[in-house]
Amino acid sequence: MMKIDVLTLFPEMFPGVFGHSILKRAEETNAASYRVINFREYADNKHQTVDDYPYGGGAGMVLKPQPIFDAVRDITDKSEAKRPRVILMCPQGERYNQRKAEELAREDHLIFICGHYEGYDERIREHVVTDEISIGDFVLTGGELGAMVVIDSVVRLLPGVLGNEQSHMKDSFSTGLLEHPHYTRPADFRGMKVPDVLLSGNHRFIEEWRAKESLRRTFLRRPDLLEEFPLEDEQRKWLEEFKNEKI
Repeated sequence: MMKIDVLTLFPEMFPGVFGHSILKRAEETNAASYRVINFREYADNKHQTVDDYPYGGGAGMVLKPQPIFDAVRDITDKSEAKRPRVILMCPQGERYNQRKAEELAREDHLIFICGHYEGYDERIREHVVTDEISIGDFVLTGGELGAMVVIDSVVRLLPGVLGNEQSHMKDSFSTGLLEHPHYTRPADFRGMKVPDVLLSGNHRFIEEWRAKESLRRTFLRRPDLLEEFPLEDEQRKWLEEFKNEKI
């Protein structure tokens, strides 16, 4: 079972997310467990303040190190064979992607730090955190929404969570490419028809069509993904077709 702890000042934001759909199923099947902890409870002053003015002046408040240090120490199980990954949600962090999700899904214990205010005391980054993650080049009010995104993308990769074990293997980005188009009934909807190959029953042709359309969609929408993708000879031929179609 993967243990997931979230340190936040707004724990009430999480029950709705953890209590539905795939995340709920993961908890019910003992694939994952969640704890949401208000790190204000670890403040060592009577007013439970967790932030202070920055040294050197400047706008905003900075998250103090003491509550975070003490909270992480308290929730880290000393019997764990491996140190938990402590993830700081931060716009300065590594850009999040599917490869990172797959990496984190192999861990036993994840701790997420969701901050607010102007920033974090640098000693939190240097001595507590193992990973800094950003979900995009924009700034949110706090780290909670970003943590929810990361947790959802990781938990769905855990064994037994998805109904079909093959589902996530063909997701967009899992293969390095965007996923192929999908169709369902009816075969003809108001004159818009499903490609004939999908109705043929020929699985070899269907898989080839899906592979080609996955490459086509990536070429048209996210060509940057192809810069490091190891193309096979057949895929190179398809790419030339796509380029000629664009001319």
